[in-house]
Amino acid sequence: MSAEAEVRQVNKPAKAEARAVAAPASPPLTERQEARRRRILHASAQLAGRGGFDAVQMREVAESSQVALGTLYRYFPSKIHLLVATMQDQLEHMHATLRKKPPQGDTAAERVAETLMRAFRALQREPHLADAMVRALTFADRSVSPEVDQVSRQTTAIILDAMGRQDPTPEQLSAVRVIEHTWHSALITWLSGRASIAQVKIDVETVCRLIDLTAPDGRG
Repeated sequence: MSAEAEVRQVNKPAKAEARAVAAPASPPLTERQEARRRRILHASAQLAGRGGFDAVQMREVAESSQVALGTLYRYFPSKIHLLVATMQDQLEHMHATLRKKPPQGDTAAERVAETLMRAFRALQREPHLADAMVRALTFADRSVSPEVDQVSRQTTAIILDAMGRQDPTPEQLSAVRVIEHTWHSALITWLSGRASIAQVKIDVETVCRLIDLTAPDGRG
């Protein structure tokens, strides 16, 4: 294989990943199904917000959202599926809020750091809910891959919006993945009481500098 062909092969996954940011994970739901799903996610968030991970019981979610237990399991096969989907839904709402008030900053790194800290502070306001969602993400196995992928895509979309890059380079996508990992890790260490908000801010700002380092024009 020629050097040029190898470069094309390397770039294919990165370009596919960039396109996948907005790709739906499943066929569109009907209006009635979407309304039912929204009630389920709302009930999940409400229960988790009051009592954390252990408070989310599938029977209670079904009763609160006024759906049959069997119907709930058709939408979400387990509590882990449900809570990871709840995290994706919460991130989607955060993304909409962030779009209404875009981050300020002279560089992409500054804008992404501000965005992630705003998202972090939103989660901080509901620590029980944040803990439940992060625990579910940590416990997720291969069967929850579609829901976990949705969380990753949503996080990537938030970061790319803050960067102002809709067609990132492979190096930038790699930096975004490292930033995502650091942000999720920071959530875990903060929730477990092993890191302060000040330390989280330092870690997030530090890792976001990767964006400027990988910018094609050197300016982010």
